[in-house]
Amino acid sequence: MEFSRMEFFQELGESCVLPMASREWNRSGSCCSSACSVDSSVGWSMVWVLLLSLLCYTALFLNRHSSSRGIFLSATILIYLLMGELHMIETMTWHKIRGSQMVVAMKAISLAFDLDRGTGPALLKLAIESHKLKCSVSWVKCQVCLVISNCIAPYLFPYFIPIHGGRGLGTKARCLHTYENVVSFHFSNYFVGHLSESTTVLAGVGFTEDKDNVKWDLKVVKPLNVELARSMVLVVTWNIPMSRWLNTYVFKSALKFGRFPSIIVTYTASALLHGLSFHLGAVLLSLGFITYVEHGKELWVYGINMAFSAMAIFHLTYLGSLFDADVENLAAEEGYVANHTIQKWSELSWASHWLVFGCWVFYRLIQ
Repeated sequence: MEFSRMEFFQELGESCVLPMASREWNRSGSCCSSACSVDSSVGWSMVWVLLLSLLCYTALFLNRHSSSRGIFLSATILIYLLMGELHMIETMTWHKIRGSQMVVAMKAISLAFDLDRGTGPALLKLAIESHKLKCSVSWVKCQVCLVISNCIAPYLFPYFIPIHGGRGLGTKARCLHTYENVVSFHFSNYFVGHLSESTTVLAGVGFTEDKDNVKWDLKVVKPLNVELARSMVLVVTWNIPMSRWLNTYVFKSALKFGRFPSIIVTYTASALLHGLSFHLGAVLLSLGFITYVEHGKELWVYGINMAFSAMAIFHLTYLGSLFDADVENLAAEEGYVANHTIQKWSELSWASHWLVFGCWVFYRLIQ
């Protein structure tokens, strides 16, 4: 059925934007009225998160006179996470609490390393009242990202670029379809990032103070730096707080072993914190190799920014192809299997990996 442009936007608003806005408004009201309740989808599974917190406290207390608390606690948490995912907890339950487990692990490890360095934990200082403008702007941004993820990416791309028509999908059309799914996945992450900015500022934190001047400058994501990246190095703005954490407590600690090992150790640590997921591990380790190769070209990359921007978009599309919106929710909750990763990248002829290898060979030749 063919639509005129006006009919298309009318149908889009009635079938996607308005129902979604109404649903999100109801959810916001529900969150405000029951902020202290635990989500029913998690329930008693939070006991495992509390158990991890107790384990971290016990490990720190027993090693309070040691100078290697960071390494010891990291190993302890890694063993707990591996045992929990492989033996103690069923898969779907583990995936529901994985984010909470990650936050507890990161907080405890950062505290242990800070104590080892003699800096101590950073004290949380609350503002007297939250900055309403910053909170409102972040909330508007998160809603815009939600609309792009759920409405614009799935509907506007096929409408303006007819990738679903014709006789099957050629290579070009398949790449465009992959990019469509990636945009939807990216903006769903930006929605969560901007929402966390809004709620953090609403709680009265997320600011820096210079004398009597309070600046509300909390940033969790920078979408333009990712979508229009001139280098894959800038993709760290996908999740700024976690990137800073990995840089402070993993990368700098491993830098004594050399730049390449420290990059691989950092992305491996990120993969382990996200859980034993083959597709996430493959994406993060591939991103580590891409970052290392591009870092070696840092001195002359600025002369060909447009070329590297295109390469960054290509790499992000390739890596994001694993997070397919067409996959059933049950499969996503249980985690993608290795065959899914291999099949998706095989369909794209492993193009990104070959491109990275070619760039690395070229870089070695001109050294």
